[in-house]
Amino acid sequence: MPFNTSTLDCLGKHVDVACADAVTGIPGATVVVVGKDGEELFAKAAGKRGVDSTEPMTLDSIYYIASCTKLLTGIVVMQLVEQGKLHLDDADQLETLCPELRDLKVLRPDGSFEAKKNRITLRMLLNHTAGFGYAFFNERLRDWVLEQGLNVFPMGFEDIKMPLLFQPGEGWEYGTGIDWAGIALERCTGLSLNAYFQKHLFAPLGIEDMSLIPSKAMQSRLAHMHARGKDGTIKARDHILQPLLEIDPDDEAQTRHVFNSGGGGMFAKPKDYCKILAVLLNDGTCPRTGAIILRHETVEEMFRNQVPEFPNLGRQGIQAADPTLTNPLPDLYPVEGNPPQGWGLTFMQSNGGASGRSPGLTGGGTAHWAGLANTWWWCDRKKGVAGMVCSQILPFADEKVLGLWMQVETEVYKALREEK
Repeated sequence: MPFNTSTLDCLGKHVDVACADAVTGIPGATVVVVGKDGEELFAKAAGKRGVDSTEPMTLDSIYYIASCTKLLTGIVVMQLVEQGKLHLDDADQLETLCPELRDLKVLRPDGSFEAKKNRITLRMLLNHTAGFGYAFFNERLRDWVLEQGLNVFPMGFEDIKMPLLFQPGEGWEYGTGIDWAGIALERCTGLSLNAYFQKHLFAPLGIEDMSLIPSKAMQSRLAHMHARGKDGTIKARDHILQPLLEIDPDDEAQTRHVFNSGGGGMFAKPKDYCKILAVLLNDGTCPRTGAIILRHETVEEMFRNQVPEFPNLGRQGIQAADPTLTNPLPDLYPVEGNPPQGWGLTFMQSNGGASGRSPGLTGGGTAHWAGLANTWWWCDRKKGVAGMVCSQILPFADEKVLGLWMQVETEVYKALREEK
């Protein structure tokens, strides 16, 4: 059921107010909310493409969505699991496809190493129990990466060849595991991850403006990247993937060397991303085209809590190991009463929340995740609603963007309650 005029006006005002002051607020943002029928309940862009731009942000603007890519990689990997080409719990297969995983070492807190005792499975890569981390979220890993002369923000294949932070299966840490899942897909299929996305996920949904290597047309509509200083003001900064934007996307000799990051490389329109969220609301089938992307039971498995042994995974917090890239986060998604937290295959399960999200750590609960430049999505299968809030601001967990996200969700759930 469409939102009434009052709800639409309130949502629109929240977005406009958030973007009213480009210097102390959000320079530009896009918010899209979809229902189970795949129709947009709300869609609005406000502000400018950048703090130094006169061009308006529009619903056709392109965002670097960073770790929102992980959900997409999980979907296409699970297509191959359905086909029997990849196996979630077959360490022999994974470590044959990715022999680099066989001899990894575990980096101890004191900086010494121990041998890897447990083998890594695809499931571990997708649920973040393989032992991988991110150098900008983990000081121990950051120090090692800098000593090796690697990038704190992974830009290529060499940057994800990092040691583990614990023995596989014996802990939880958010990291580069899903990049390795994308590599396994490439080696299994013989296609680049981007090519596989285009053929098996985007084309069936009629999506054209989503790519790990943005076309010239996409780049012409790209939202600018920003940094918020300690004084709260916004300034323009180079794009976090600036080297990628400097190659010719039509030159195969250049593009074939681009690292296809399944963990954080996608550029997209929020409207298109929400088409994929609508597929999940409908148990794997696109409500508009009828395309079957995943089986019902596969979506159920993705939304099942994969790590019940780590009910406080998000309360481990995130270190601001690189404060230019992230703010500290003591809890990835606090919920009153501190109920058990969960992680599905590539995303967090919030188990309720102040906005009105559905609780639970099974298929009927709410999944969500985010991207480094403050792009956020959620998908509530029980209540049949999903959405995305996008900006392009570093560091991660920007208070102004988080505030807008909460305002949007709260108004959405208020409208759903009033419809009953």
